[in-house]
Amino acid sequence: MTRGMQAGRQTTLREPVAVAGIGVHSGWPVTVTLYPAEADAGIVFLRCGVNGQKHRELSANFRSVTATEFATVLGDKSGPAISTTEHVLAALYGLGIDNAIVEVDGPEIPIMDGSALAFVEAIDRAGSVMTPAPRRYIKVLKPVRVNGNGCYGELRPHARGLRVETEIEFDHPLIGRQKFALDVEPHLFRRELARARTFGFMRDVTKLWNAGYALGASFENTVVIAEDRVLNTDGVRFPDEFVRHKAVDAIGDLALAGAPLIGAYRSVRGGHKLNHAVVTALMADPSAWTYGAMEEPLRRARGHADLGSGFAVAAYGPDVS
Repeated sequence: MTRGMQAGRQTTLREPVAVAGIGVHSGWPVTVTLYPAEADAGIVFLRCGVNGQKHRELSANFRSVTATEFATVLGDKSGPAISTTEHVLAALYGLGIDNAIVEVDGPEIPIMDGSALAFVEAIDRAGSVMTPAPRRYIKVLKPVRVNGNGCYGELRPHARGLRVETEIEFDHPLIGRQKFALDVEPHLFRRELARARTFGFMRDVTKLWNAGYALGASFENTVVIAEDRVLNTDGVRFPDEFVRHKAVDAIGDLALAGAPLIGAYRSVRGGHKLNHAVVTALMADPSAWTYGAMEEPLRRARGHADLGSGFAVAAYGPDVS
C-alpha cells in the first residue's frame, strides 16, 4: 500500500514486531519493539525502566530533541533518553506509518547494519492498517532557510508530498561532491534509500572512541573509508551510498515535525543539527505553514501524489504537538 493510496487516513501497525542489535555509540545490546497505536497518537518512544527507574515516554517531536552530535537524541527535563532515533523514524515515515509505539530497552536504537533496512523489513512483517481518522499534514507555505558554517538547509513549498534533496561534499577522492533527490513514497524509499548505510572515516576512529562515540561501530554496521578505499569487503551498495544515507537521516529528522510534510527539503553539507534547526525554524513561523487534514485519498499522476487539491485547512492551530 503506497502513501498515495492511503493518503486520506492515518495508519498504524497491524501487530507488534521486534528487532535486536547493538548501539553504534554505546556498544550495548538493545531490543526495539514496535507496537500499534491509536489514531492521533503519532510516534511515541517508550524508554523501558532500567535499574528500577520509571519508564519514560517521549513524543517523536522536534521539541524533544536534546542533542544532534553524530545522532538525533530525544529526551525531556530529566535529560537524554534515547539516541540514534533517525533510522527507525525514517523507516516509519518512509513507509507511511503515522501511529506507533517504539519501545526501547537501552540507551539508543540499535544500529543493525547501519541502514534503515532492518526497520523496513520489520514494519513489512508487522503489516499496516488504516484507521478511521483522517491523516493530518503540515503544508509548507513559504521558504524557510537556515545557514551556518558553509552549509544550509531549506524547506520550501512543493505540491506533491515530501521531496528530499541532499548534497554533500567531502575532501576525499571516494566521495567528493554528491547529490541525490527523491519524492518520498514507500516503494521508492524501500528501493532507493532503505539499504544506504552510515559511514565514517578510519582516520577519525580514535578521536570518536576517546569522546565516547562509535564504541559499537564495526564493518558490519558502518561503511569505513580509508584514505584511498572502502575497507568493507562488500564495498558499497550504491555508488553514491554516502549521500543517500544523508537523505535517510534527513527523512528521520524531518519526521520530528509532528506530521507528514507537504514540502521540499534541501540540505547542502548538512546533518542532524541542520535538519533539526530547519524544522524548528519552520514551526517557529506560523506564517510559513498550515496544518490540515486530507479529506479523501489523493489521485496519483505519473507515480506522484498531486496534493494541490483535497487539502482542507482545519482549525487545529499552528502549534503541532
